[in-house]
Amino acid sequence: MDYNGEKKQRRERYKGTHPKQFKDKYKELQADKYIADVEKIISQGKTPAGSHRSICVNEILEILKIAPGETGLDATLGYGGHCLEMLFCLNKTGMLYAIDVDPIELTKTRKRIEELGYGNENIIIKKLNFSDIDQISVETEYLNFILADLGVSSMQIDNPERGFSIKHDGPLDLRLNPTTGKSASAFLRTVTQDRLEELLQYNSDEPYAKKIAIAVCSKIAKGLQIETTSQLKQCINEALFFLPSHDRAENCKKAHQRCFQALRIEVNREFEVLEKFLEKIPTVLSSGGRVAIITFHSGEDRLVKKSFQYYLRKGTYKEIADEPVRASVEEINSNPRARSAKIRWAIKA
Repeated sequence: MDYNGEKKQRRERYKGTHPKQFKDKYKELQADKYIADVEKIISQGKTPAGSHRSICVNEILEILKIAPGETGLDATLGYGGHCLEMLFCLNKTGMLYAIDVDPIELTKTRKRIEELGYGNENIIIKKLNFSDIDQISVETEYLNFILADLGVSSMQIDNPERGFSIKHDGPLDLRLNPTTGKSASAFLRTVTQDRLEELLQYNSDEPYAKKIAIAVCSKIAKGLQIETTSQLKQCINEALFFLPSHDRAENCKKAHQRCFQALRIEVNREFEVLEKFLEKIPTVLSSGGRVAIITFHSGEDRLVKKSFQYYLRKGTYKEIADEPVRASVEEINSNPRARSAKIRWAIKA
């Protein structure tokens, strides 16, 4: 009993070693208090809920060759893992700018970095889309290095309230910044069948794009809802019911992943934003400046590759990656989410 005569509520028991519900994983969500538990999860090749494991850190540092006193940009701050490694390289000299479009995770990461002793004299954090990196040049003349990690962070994927995951039921949102633009569910309510088929093909190479587009648009036309991740998954399952039963489940799972990816790219205008970013990189890099970009699917990688090749032919870049750098076998075994990562880099002439 407390002083008001009310019975105190005990915290819900931690259910097993890995609770299924995101909200129940309080040990993973408080990594600083449950260090041993979090380390155990990581040792099993998993990512603790509410956190993110940075990919290809050693490879990135080797490419960027960050030196004390330089000025750089982390164009996709996320959880701040790459950012902290770059700050270590700067050794509290120079300046690092860090931007992200996600206001939810940006606030958490800013607090975490400040608690580690980094202030405005070391790092300036802004809520900004990386398509607007030319705004950074207002504050500093040129950048010596730029990093962009185009992957969706584990914090966003694992939180069912964000609607990024096919694993848990939640609102079908998929926006990196949930305060602007249309959610994926709102987009589906107005999209035509032909347009949906087109974006499923272009954004994720979905082989069953036509059948899925017909199923989704037919359901919405009948007044039925597709407002949650589970409802979209069920609609895709129904569209692909014609597949042989022995491999239907696996094919449906892959279709879920591809369709969620295609919708996420659409609602966040990811290809359009990336193209603007790639156009502006040469305008903010210093001579000899380095840029590294981590991609996770063929559409992104293709845009980065073509942009780097174009500016190499123009003489804007003096050197680019001939082939993408991949995560090591050891890292992939430890962190399976690194499997699809590709790094391309360029050096300004």
